[in-house]
Amino acid sequence: MSLPLSGKVAIVTGSSRSIGASIATKLASQGANVVINYVSGASAAQGVADEINAKGVGKAITVQADVSTVADNKRLVEETLRQLGRLDIVVLNAGVMDMKSPADVTEADFDRHYNTNVKGPFFLAQAAAPHLTAGGRVVFFSSSLASASAVTPNYMLYVSTKGAVEQISRTLAKELGARNITVNTIAPGPIDTDMFRMNKTEQQINFFAGLHPPKRLGKPEEVANVVAFLAGPEASWVNGQTLRVNGGFVV
Repeated sequence: MSLPLSGKVAIVTGSSRSIGASIATKLASQGANVVINYVSGASAAQGVADEINAKGVGKAITVQADVSTVADNKRLVEETLRQLGRLDIVVLNAGVMDMKSPADVTEADFDRHYNTNVKGPFFLAQAAAPHLTAGGRVVFFSSSLASASAVTPNYMLYVSTKGAVEQISRTLAKELGARNITVNTIAPGPIDTDMFRMNKTEQQINFFAGLHPPKRLGKPEEVANVVAFLAGPEASWVNGQTLRVNGGFVV
């Protein structure tokens, strides 16, 4: 069995459930040792790790860290190095999304979104960068809504953070690319997750499903497959790109 990520170590933020859990599981299935990061869902994170370890391919550990803070990002990197000895792949999946009219956004809302979706990923990439060797990979997360012409005002705060992430990724790719480390961004369309379904009616969910040519929502594992490609050796010449993983999402 080919294991393209054998011997590699990956941090996947927000990986106790949903897309993050699928990414961690996929990377481990290709031989990577993975860090399951979580903020408060210790039992869910351990469940993902146990499932990975039971398969006997890649190894998984759990590390609690609030990746919206600089201090915890540094600690996450330090703990990864302490327990697994190296760091090759960083997947910046953790994020928040509240839907509010611009008039209703509070300073606390703004700070929460920018701390989690922008500041956290940037400073984790910064903390990880000195430890990544040639062939390392950094994968940021945006959203297909960041380039959608029909985006509605209640997504303003969320998509503004994702626009910032795309620019960070695009420019960081220049710096780290000089060391043969790639930096790319995944921009999924609507994916069938708990976060996507939150506060939506079935009618609204069906509307979004209908915006895809196949008339369905994406699946977490379909995002994980693309992340695994970017993390692997076959993506060595893909750098500074935003990949819209959305099944032809029409907006």
